[in-house]
Amino acid sequence: MRRYSVVLCPIVACMIGVAAVSAQAGQSADDLAKATQNPVASLISVPIQNNSNFAVGPYNRTQDVLNIQPVIPARISENWMLISRIIQPIIWQPTTTANTGGQYGFGDMNPTFFLSPAKPGKLIWGVGPAIVIPTATSAVLGQGKLSFGPSMVALVQPGHWTFGFLTNNVWSVVGSSHRPSVNQLLLQYFITYNLKRGWNINSGPLMTANWHNQASGDAADGDDTPPGGRWTIPFGGGVGRVMRLGPQPVNLSANFYGNAVHPPGASSWGMRLQIALLYPKKPKG
Repeated sequence: MRRYSVVLCPIVACMIGVAAVSAQAGQSADDLAKATQNPVASLISVPIQNNSNFAVGPYNRTQDVLNIQPVIPARISENWMLISRIIQPIIWQPTTTANTGGQYGFGDMNPTFFLSPAKPGKLIWGVGPAIVIPTATSAVLGQGKLSFGPSMVALVQPGHWTFGFLTNNVWSVVGSSHRPSVNQLLLQYFITYNLKRGWNINSGPLMTANWHNQASGDAADGDDTPPGGRWTIPFGGGVGRVMRLGPQPVNLSANFYGNAVHPPGASSWGMRLQIALLYPKKPKG
């Protein structure tokens, strides 16, 4: 897994199928904020998320990943919804062996599709495929492999809280024979406490594991990438607010994470800033 891939998934409000709420007159920011953490209702959202990863390599360079990630729910029957999330990263990858230079361009596209009950109970869930498409404009910005795997999300929303997790694991199926095979895990838990006037406090660290990284003490095989830690385990959190910019509902958030465990030379901490444009479904009539 390349270093940039650890930031390709959004936090709570940009998770799959972000949110939904009826655009009824008088609806409060608090209601909309709670709805943005529900991944299975009828809202189209367009999150734009910028991830700055600091202290990369021996020269302490900064990597930047801008994710454009529209989320589109569609009701496919009376009982089921299909939620589509497509993440297209635009990456600045600094040269790690010098204090200047780097590559800028598109990374690999990551579509995910979730089938979810249209009328969920207390436990809200979705399952479906995760895909990585090799659309990177440079070899250093992508993996050069087409990869597939299963994905799952589940959450509950008692009172002012949201608790949940999202996970997937993808394996490469075709691609350049000169590039390492892909077998990588993503696991994100998220916790949000909703305050008044649309504010919230949240934490959604994104843990990843590259199973082809040769861990210390393991024997190498033909699929191994250079020796290094398999896991990236961050901790931290931030604040967010759902509000309106003129007539447009938006979800704003700022988060800081430190990586307690990370591969050698990878970023030790980062900042995530996001604005998500929200398009609630209007009630009939």
